[in-house]
Amino acid sequence: MQIKLNDLDTRLTRIERVMSNNSLLEISNQMGALQADLRSMHNDIDVLNHGLDTSRKQQHDLYADLDQRLKALESRAGAAGGSAPAAAGGAMPPGPPGSTVLGAAATAGPAAADAGAGGPAPNAAGAADTVSYQAAFALLKNSQYDQAIRAFQSFLGTYPSSPLADNAQYWLGEAYYVNRAFPEALAAFQKVIDKYPQSRKIPDALLKVGYCDYELKQFQAAKDSLTQVQAKYADTPAGHLAQQRLEKIAAENH
Repeated sequence: MQIKLNDLDTRLTRIERVMSNNSLLEISNQMGALQADLRSMHNDIDVLNHGLDTSRKQQHDLYADLDQRLKALESRAGAAGGSAPAAAGGAMPPGPPGSTVLGAAATAGPAAADAGAGGPAPNAAGAADTVSYQAAFALLKNSQYDQAIRAFQSFLGTYPSSPLADNAQYWLGEAYYVNRAFPEALAAFQKVIDKYPQSRKIPDALLKVGYCDYELKQFQAAKDSLTQVQAKYADTPAGHLAQQRLEKIAAENH
């Protein structure tokens, strides 16, 4: 009976170990999927911000152009009405500067079309850079890290002035990081901080600089960067993650 109990205990221990390993594997897979979803959500936010910024700029340019055209038309109509009021065939003179846009456009006729010839043209490059950026990110999302690195490098070389350049630089760093190319990742994240100081990616880039230093066993540099994130962005996800990594470093006595 004792031998049988010992055998059952051994078998039970073996089964528990297998089940534990399977649970850990399942948790690891779930974490990988969650990280991929999180990267995708961050990318969607980046693209939405880019579209919003582009729309605001286009709207501002259109209003400015329309304002200039209306002022020019009012100036012409005012001069013509003052010199020869009967020349217009009894038409009413244009209203004061406060007239509505529709009214001014209606009285302007072909002149408005001529005045608009020099207006802002659609930004064709804006659509092209977004397509290129999304293609590069799709490779990253699909765990094709080497291809994603090349795609983001190509994007940055082709569209260095794109509003999406800072995001591309950040995701280039992420592609290096998940590929465990930590020196390259560190350089990429640091470039976000140095080249794009107004970027929304600064907190995350600084956090990842600390992560890279940690992986490279440069613990003091890691603590410096993570402490900076914690101090400047305490109430953000980056700030919370920096706090967690600092606690881990302290627990490891580094």
